[in-house]
Amino acid sequence: MNSSIEWAEACDAEAQGTAPVVADDNTAAAATFLGDTGTLPVDTRRVLVQLLLGPSVDARRQSKLWPVLLRDEAVIRSRLHDLFLDVVIDHEQRVAFTRQVTSEELDVPILLRKASLTFLETTLLLFLRQRLTQADAQGERAVLSLGEMREHMAVFEREGNPDHARFERQITNAVEKAKKLSLIQRIRGSDERFEVAPTLKLLFSAEEIQSLSRTYAQLVRSPGSADDGDDLPPLEEEFEDGALDEDDTP
Repeated sequence: MNSSIEWAEACDAEAQGTAPVVADDNTAAAATFLGDTGTLPVDTRRVLVQLLLGPSVDARRQSKLWPVLLRDEAVIRSRLHDLFLDVVIDHEQRVAFTRQVTSEELDVPILLRKASLTFLETTLLLFLRQRLTQADAQGERAVLSLGEMREHMAVFEREGNPDHARFERQITNAVEKAKKLSLIQRIRGSDERFEVAPTLKLLFSAEEIQSLSRTYAQLVRSPGSADDGDDLPPLEEEFEDGALDEDDTP
């Protein structure tokens, strides 16, 4: 009797399009193009593509993809494992992104490229992380202006710097790098206001942030002691370096 009820519930869920996809070769899926041998539904494929394109699947920005990700997490994770990738899902922040898997027993081919951040880019990242933490504590979105970012980085200009124009270009490049990596997203209707991406909290461990923060706090106490050309600790992390989501943040 119980098995009949479970079967009826499963059929009802499938009819409503809420049943999770099972990762096997017998999955029935209509071909979407000539010669299509894929077995996943179109919406599940779209989630996979967005995860591979990067930088994330965000429930607020991709509201149609998020429930599909949760529904088909098992098969999506399995398909990514085939590529030596894993998916990190933060249910509280409602964001997900891919991460390169590592193995001591296997020479894993690297699909995700590493983006090495310069000194100024790292100071900006720490500033964005701080603003995100403050906004979370207040239950608000982490929104800031271009001027605030530039002002934060300006304190690190070397005292008596003879090439101020070069330093200004480095500041501009740091902001552009943050945009390229989708660490910040432009607010719709404004060219100079941005929202910090919630995925920033997931990309770096608390230990990494604390260690770097101590290093750069010492530099803040001696403003003008460094510029982008100094030999200072860069921060490396795995970022998706593929096509970017150009949609404005609502």
